Amino acid sequence: MPKIVSFAQDGSATHSFEIRGIYYWSSLAIIPSNHFVDFMAQIKTSVRPLFSILLLTVFAVTLSFRIFVHGGLFISFDPHDKVLLQPKVIFNSTLLKYAAIDVAEDKSKQEIEQLLEGNFANHGRLRTFATWRKFHHDIRPRSSSSLPVMLRSPMFYRYWLDFRRNLNDWARKKRFQADVMNELVRLFKHPIDRYNGLNGSDKKYGSCAVVGNSGILLKKNHGELIDSHEMVIRLNNARTERYEQNVGSKTSVSFVNSNILHLCARRAGCFCHPYGPTVPMIMYVCQAVHFMDYTMCNVSHKAPLLVTDPRFDMLCARIVKYYSLKRFVEETGKSLDEWVSAHDGSMFHYSSGMQAVMLALGICDKVSIFGYGKSALAKHHYHTNQKAELRLHDYEAEYAFYQDMMENPRAIPFISDKFKIPPVVIYH
Repeated sequence: MPKIVSFAQDGSATHSFEIRGIYYWSSLAIIPSNHFVDFMAQIKTSVRPLFSILLLTVFAVTLSFRIFVHGGLFISFDPHDKVLLQPKVIFNSTLLKYAAIDVAEDKSKQEIEQLLEGNFANHGRLRTFATWRKFHHDIRPRSSSSLPVMLRSPMFYRYWLDFRRNLNDWARKKRFQADVMNELVRLFKHPIDRYNGLNGSDKKYGSCAVVGNSGILLKKNHGELIDSHEMVIRLNNARTERYEQNVGSKTSVSFVNSNILHLCARRAGCFCHPYGPTVPMIMYVCQAVHFMDYTMCNVSHKAPLLVTDPRFDMLCARIVKYYSLKRFVEETGKSLDEWVSAHDGSMFHYSSGMQAVMLALGICDKVSIFGYGKSALAKHHYHTNQKAELRLHDYEAEYAFYQDMMENPRAIPFISDKFKIPPVVIYH
């Protein structure tokens, strides 16, 4: 029979245990049958403490890891560690409610219905869309030298159908959706990648520079730093020529509001390419009627001409209005109901710069911001003589948003918890 040897481990009464080992495991096959039951009992007795030790070890190791609890609570079960509590941000429900109200919603719906019916009576230059010269032929009947007969061109119907389809599709999507930020790669990066001959990868750009138009850019030579980013987003076709040292020369995307394209549509071929015809353009729609400009210019635009998703527009609108309402109450002490008259509520809108930053948050792993801010010693725009800010924007509210974006992203309302804001740096 093999010898059974005991190995005793000293310790406190609560932790002492005994492990039995066996010499000559190969002799197990010749153990007499009358001793086999006793032998197996000894084996079971010796193995149980091993399993107990393993279970205790796994349990202790598991508890030593930090567990993240939804809402920002970090707990460590290691007695030497500190417990770090980050209470969940509770937003002011009244501010959220007011920020979600679109004062201009009814007016916007009415305008869209009129446009879809072909009524351009109240839309300035486009009121005579049905009589645009390019859509008609001026002919005279052979038998008469009287007034010319106007025949509508087949091109008219093509543009008209495209216009109705584009506007109708956009209007149907106009609703709030908190997790739209997670769709920006598909909505914007994929089309740009395909245009550049790449497969539409879900991988975000490694680094993005969003270049604003503030005159403070002329005080620093950030040009080389800006151009070092993988993606460079510029605003409203601000020119770079003669300012390369300050603002750089690289442009990956031109982000504009539809008023810019509206002006370009007056030019031959809808020329709207200060950075060259191969640079993609992303545009948010200020007025529904500008879809006619989009319809006309998209035909001649070589690079992608993309319209922002209205769900993305609504998210940006709510965020900026929230910060504007919060600032209004804190600084004036007035009722939220008075905010509308103070900011011309029906015209209030986020800036192009704000939405360009939001775009970068959705398609980039790291975001750098240049040319955002103002100074009494600097021009409003580095490339124009504009002296004052537009009243329909609340830049101070947007600056507060940028501050939270860098220092306390959890304090930003309306964005889904599923979306994680990437690291952001603002260069002044």
